[in-house]
Amino acid sequence: MRIVVGSKNPTKVEGARLAFEQFFGKVEVQSVDVRTKDQPFDEETIEGAIKRAELSYSKDFDFSVGIEAGLFRVSRTLSGYMDFQVAVIYNGEKFTLGFGPGFEYPIEVVESAKSGVEVGKTMEKISGIKEIGKKFGAIHFLSKGVISRVELSRIAVTMALIPWINSELYSKKLKSNR
Repeated sequence: MRIVVGSKNPTKVEGARLAFEQFFGKVEVQSVDVRTKDQPFDEETIEGAIKRAELSYSKDFDFSVGIEAGLFRVSRTLSGYMDFQVAVIYNGEKFTLGFGPGFEYPIEVVESAKSGVEVGKTMEKISGIKEIGKKFGAIHFLSKGVISRVELSRIAVTMALIPWINSELYSKKLKSNR
């Protein structure tokens, strides 16, 4: 099986590889750079993941994968927002979505993001780790090393794979409208 990931971020590429290998054994993974909004909020996050999957797809691959992290409004949280990884899997005709576990950033990070500063930039300042999002992610720092961005990406892609690995339960939808 061959997949392409619409990102050069190594944590996203590795998360996608691990998710697919759980079900399909060894997979060949390539990555291409797809640019999306620097700091997506709410539905922009889903649209960014779709864009990554659609723009990276070619008939040379069985599937393309788009992964986008973004802030979603959630009431009763300390900051009013939670971060979720959204994954989209696309086969050239249909796409499926999956979400990873959500978590809250410190209020300072959310306030900076609302004023236009990318979450990763603020987390670099707080953590002292350059390019934290390409290494192990802010979640690794915030969870004291328990969870990595690779793991969040793996879970989100796994959730997006559910209709594909259970095609008998979803086949009508996978074959019909998009």
